[in-house]
Amino acid sequence: MRFAHGEAPTWPEARKAEVEEIIARYPDSRSAVLPLLHLAQAARGWVAQEDLEAVGRILGLSTAYVDSTASFYAMYHGHPVGKYVITVCTNLSCHLAGAGKVLEALEKTLGIKPGETTRDGLITLEGTSECLAACDAGPVAQVNVEYFLRLTGAKAETLVEALRSGDTKALAGLAEHGEAAAEAVLSARVREVPAHV
Repeated sequence: MRFAHGEAPTWPEARKAEVEEIIARYPDSRSAVLPLLHLAQAARGWVAQEDLEAVGRILGLSTAYVDSTASFYAMYHGHPVGKYVITVCTNLSCHLAGAGKVLEALEKTLGIKPGETTRDGLITLEGTSECLAACDAGPVAQVNVEYFLRLTGAKAETLVEALRSGDTKALAGLAEHGEAAAEAVLSARVREVPAHV
């Protein structure tokens, strides 16, 4: 993945106490790369090249090391994205279960191709060949970080309609974790997961 350039990040200074608290959790500061990337993405909405450089400076790591870590994961966006990011798994298991048809239905419904964002800036569509770790329930997609399992073309269309209209009930019927997931997606926040999970 290539990370686009953006403005200099303000989160390292603005959230300095949180940065220090994250680093303090780990005996090896390198382990803080992922949480700091999450912090960067939460602040900007995506991860810019300048965020990779900032994480590297904070942890004493090369930008190349931080880039290679961030590039491995589908959850980091290297360019501006919409409020809702629909990521469709196209790995072998999901592909064999019909992910191609789901992706086609989303392209048709949204009027965009993977890697693009709708004109209103609301929805970004992405396809990933990296496994989303729900192989037994494919085709699978994520909206932001919430899972939507056993999708079909019709369910994909319903998903888009629910996102556009803010229909919590319709979205909850599609989401793996029901109403809590639907509310988290529609508010564009990450759902709090109990510590014991």
